[in-house]
Amino acid sequence: MKLMEKAPAKINLALDVLFKRPDGYHEVEMIMTTVDLADRIELKEIKGNHIQILSHNRFVPDDHRNLAYQAAFILKERFGINKGVSITIEKNIPVAAGLAGGSSDAAATLRGLNRLWKLGLSMDELAEIGAEIGSDVSFCVYGGTALARGRGEKITHLPAPPKCWVILAKPTIGVSTADIYKRLQTSKMEHPDVPGMISAIMENNYHDVCEGLGNVLEQVTLQLYPEVANIKDQMKTFGADSVLMSGSGPTVFGLVEHDSRMQRIYNGLRGFCDQVYAVRLLGDRNNLE
Repeated sequence: MKLMEKAPAKINLALDVLFKRPDGYHEVEMIMTTVDLADRIELKEIKGNHIQILSHNRFVPDDHRNLAYQAAFILKERFGINKGVSITIEKNIPVAAGLAGGSSDAAATLRGLNRLWKLGLSMDELAEIGAEIGSDVSFCVYGGTALARGRGEKITHLPAPPKCWVILAKPTIGVSTADIYKRLQTSKMEHPDVPGMISAIMENNYHDVCEGLGNVLEQVTLQLYPEVANIKDQMKTFGADSVLMSGSGPTVFGLVEHDSRMQRIYNGLRGFCDQVYAVRLLGDRNNLE
């Protein structure tokens, strides 16, 4: 038996870091929403009792470093599953991009194996398990739009933001999330207005969503990687309504309301950036099929 799961990317409409916790993690408040750029996960039962990771992307690890592998391992251990599984990851989301590709793959693996192995776990239970794997996995289990607190595992669901285009552009660099957080000086940050962003989403106000975009990690990443700042500047010049870095970077996204302007920005960015995508916001939890 085999089945497929969709693993969509996410962007951060707002990302705030409040303080460093005694356990070494940072207390965060993030508003995340899914976009229509997704990996595809195929899960297939195989002989034996091992986990096999397959991918054509050379940057995707095929062992315990892979978050989808970790998701399968936890379920096997916790529920005494003595079956082998092959996990094929068709990678469309750029790797190490600030778009939660690895976390979304893990979340899709949890949802898929719950079906494949008939575990009968609820989405909330899967999200709890996801929190053990990584900070964004809980959100990715649900998809849609949400406020995430704590390490990212405390999820409050929100309505979908106003419909628009999202232009994603990733420079040819990778960024270490741990390194960015390590360099963050919480006393010197300009904090985004997270409650204001929630209000903008609740009121379906596109203008206020654009005005409210904010990410405290930008201050660190833009200093370390001038190419990220350059993409931000170019996206604004080409006419995006609002521009922000997603996660710890290096991917930059621009929100665009009109099709004609979206095409102009997309074409302009393709001139100096290889990985450029024009996608729609998904925003709703029922877009994981």
